[in-house]
Amino acid sequence: MKKRQNLEKTVDRIIESYDRHGGINHIRGPNLPSREEIVETLESLITIIFPGFFTREVIDRDNVRFWVGAECSRIYPRIEDQINKSLRYFCLQWGDCRPDTDACLIEDLEACLVRARKIARALLRELPALRRVLFQDVQAHFTGDPAAKSLDEIILAYPGMLAISVYRIAHFLWRRQVPLLPRIMSEYAHTRTGIDIHPGARIGNHFMIDHGTGVVIGETTVIGDHVRIYQGVTLGALAVPEDAGEYRDVKRHPTIRDRVTIYSGATILGGKTVIGKGAVIGGNVWITRSVAPGAKVFGEPPALAIRT
Repeated sequence: MKKRQNLEKTVDRIIESYDRHGGINHIRGPNLPSREEIVETLESLITIIFPGFFTREVIDRDNVRFWVGAECSRIYPRIEDQINKSLRYFCLQWGDCRPDTDACLIEDLEACLVRARKIARALLRELPALRRVLFQDVQAHFTGDPAAKSLDEIILAYPGMLAISVYRIAHFLWRRQVPLLPRIMSEYAHTRTGIDIHPGARIGNHFMIDHGTGVVIGETTVIGDHVRIYQGVTLGALAVPEDAGEYRDVKRHPTIRDRVTIYSGATILGGKTVIGKGAVIGGNVWITRSVAPGAKVFGEPPALAIRT
C-alpha cells in the first residue's frame, strides 16, 4: 500500500512538472511525425535511388519495373502521412488555422492534406533528377580519392556519400517549406556519419566530402560546383547576437565558389565571407574574411621541439 502511495505521489509530481515546464510537452494538438517512420522512408528512397545496393532481394531487368512500382506504392502513403503531420503541427504558426481555436478546422486539415499529397508526389517525380546529381557526386568522390577502387565502393561504404544523399532529399523538402522532416533526416545522417549538413544549405554538383568526420555545413552556406572538403571542416556562422530575432533571416554562413578545395580542420565563418573560385584552403586555418579566386591560404607551420 505504501509503495503504491509513493508511486502515486511520484506520478503527481511528474504531471505537475508538465504544467511548470510547458515548452517541452506535446500532449495536446495533432500527432507529431514519427522519427522511426521518417528514417525508414528515407532509407527506402535511397534504395530506389541506388537500386540493388541496399536490398536483400535480387533486382534485374526482368523485375525492376515491378520492384520500383511496388516500392513507390509502399512509400508514397508514408511520405504523405509524415508531411501531413508536420504541416498540421505548424499550421497555427503559419497562420493557416484560426488563432482562437485549439485545433485545426476541417478546411485547414484538408488544405494540409492536399499540400502534403502534392509535395509527396513531387518528391517521387524528383527521384530521376536526384539520381542524376548524386551520380555526379559519386563520380566526384571517385575522381578525388585514389583509394576508391570503384563507384560501387563509394555508394556502399563512404560516409560522405550517405550524408550527401540524405542532404539532397532533405533539401528538396526544405525548399518546399516542409517543417521538421528535413531536420530529422539531416540529423539521422549526422548520427550515422558524423557529418552535419543543414538541409537549407545550397550545394552544387560534383560535391565531395572525403573521410567526413566532424564536417559542419550551416543553414545559409552556398557551395558551388566541383568543391572538395575534408574531415573536420566547419562552414559556420560568427557568434549570434543576444537579440537574434532578425539575425535568423540573414545570411550567416560563407559562400564557397566553384572548384574550391578545403583541407581538414579548416574553419570558415560568416555570411559575408566568400572563398573565390579555384582557391585552396589549407588545414587548420581560421578564416572570417573573403579569399580571392585562385588564392592558396595556409597557416604557419608549428615549430617542432625534438628531444633525444
